[in-house]
Amino acid sequence: MQRALRALSGSRFFAGLAERALLFDLRQVRRYFQDSAVRQAAQHVLAEALTDEVRVVVGHSLGSVVAYETLCASRARLRPHPPLGSPLGIRNLIFDRLQPPPVDGPDGKRGVWPGVGRWVNIVDEGDVVALVKDLRTVFGPDVEGFAVSNGATAHDVRPYLTAKETGQAICDGLGSG
Repeated sequence: MQRALRALSGSRFFAGLAERALLFDLRQVRRYFQDSAVRQAAQHVLAEALTDEVRVVVGHSLGSVVAYETLCASRARLRPHPPLGSPLGIRNLIFDRLQPPPVDGPDGKRGVWPGVGRWVNIVDEGDVVALVKDLRTVFGPDVEGFAVSNGATAHDVRPYLTAKETGQAICDGLGSG
């Protein structure tokens, strides 16, 4: 199923169908990308929380998109930014709608680096929301990737947060790893 969804997300012709059939049926994702007031409000809440004391930002699912865009806009210098179950790499549906927009590179479009010292991507191979498992393909070779197994709850935030890899990234960011 994930192989078929990856193929569809790469096709502009089918992107609209995939958008309606998969991700954009999720009301919050659709509203985030279509309503600029919602997008700005979500980013404002996070930006206000990014004080000098904040050293790690963790985003799950759509939260990883909000975190990415907010970090790009704020240029806060945090150590790790671990997205969990992130849809950031899904072309046409998410990736191509990011702000700032992806830029042309020698091997295709690349997402802008979000102003973090370390970016750790944690993903479950069975998580269909995290359709692009290796974010290095769209954000560059400096993204570190770790696979976890969340069992039957592949996209649930709880197993992501309790994974050893997530804990290690957070500890490293706090300087206690």
